[in-house]
Amino acid sequence: MARAIWTGSISFGLVTIPVGLFSATEDHTVHFNQFQRGTSDRIRYKRVNERTGDEVAYQDIVKGHDVGGGQYVVVEPQELEDIAPGRSRSIDISVFVDLDEIDPVFFERTYWLAPAKPDYVRAYSLLAQAMEADNRVGIATFVMRGKEYLTALRADRGVLALQTMHFADEIRDPHEQLTNLPEDDAKARGRELDMATALVRSMSGPWHPEEFQDTYSERVAKLIEDKREGREVVAESGPPEPTEVTDLLEALRRSVERTREQHGGQRRGTERTGARTARRRSPESARRPAAGRKRGGEAGAVRDVAAMSKAELDRMARKLEIPGRSRMNRDELAAAVGQASASGRAS
Repeated sequence: MARAIWTGSISFGLVTIPVGLFSATEDHTVHFNQFQRGTSDRIRYKRVNERTGDEVAYQDIVKGHDVGGGQYVVVEPQELEDIAPGRSRSIDISVFVDLDEIDPVFFERTYWLAPAKPDYVRAYSLLAQAMEADNRVGIATFVMRGKEYLTALRADRGVLALQTMHFADEIRDPHEQLTNLPEDDAKARGRELDMATALVRSMSGPWHPEEFQDTYSERVAKLIEDKREGREVVAESGPPEPTEVTDLLEALRRSVERTREQHGGQRRGTERTGARTARRRSPESARRPAAGRKRGGEAGAVRDVAAMSKAELDRMARKLEIPGRSRMNRDELAAAVGQASASGRAS
């Protein structure tokens, strides 16, 4: 069972709901220790007094703010608590706003909120339902680990989510920070814009987050395993070359054609599979549950590997236990999956 990383209360109007704060995400990054090159000696970091060189215990460390001229103002942890009593135990909602009005650049990290006790479930659920019914989020501030956060509370499938946000003065203006941005007279128009719009539309689809995976971490894990076993490590191909301005229209046209061919092939493969399945199916099999009919669709999808995304090919390669799949690009995966599928059907 997850443990709360912060406990306090949600306050709005005259209503107070005790809650616990929980991490909504987890890190799957492959982590490394540090060693001195050529040795097995670990690198360690210590908190040391720069004057004496002695290690200092964590409880003996205080904060100091540089005020210039080599002078520091030292602040004790309790003094930080005293200037804002209770702020670190309350999420104070000041206004409810339409979620669609918030620019995603403001969002930082997501946490889950849960009632502290069963006694508070009713009030918690009432707040979640009220916000979800009106697509509203509660804008609030609270203090955690010595820092004040601007947050947005929103309802997510009956659960309250707390999204930490950047303050307005923390958002950089791209037009002041970046160079080489397009000017008004450089905006695309004509055939290029039409073709780019057609490509975006042809590649559009629903959001399925489970289709996307951290393939880089998988490759790092594969690299570690290959080195442990003494196997040869094969480098990946480099990134594609930038598209020349003179070739832009042609590149767009070919991209649209390829995407349409892939989608068309997928539809034709599904139609052919459905037709063959219908001809083979007896009246009794036609009355079987949908789960039994699903396998035919999956078989059709296996046969039409050219229309699969890389994430789909990755999943299929794992099911088929294709060796070296973590080092393959999309085209190599498609060829390996197609070959393995054909071999399976032949056997």
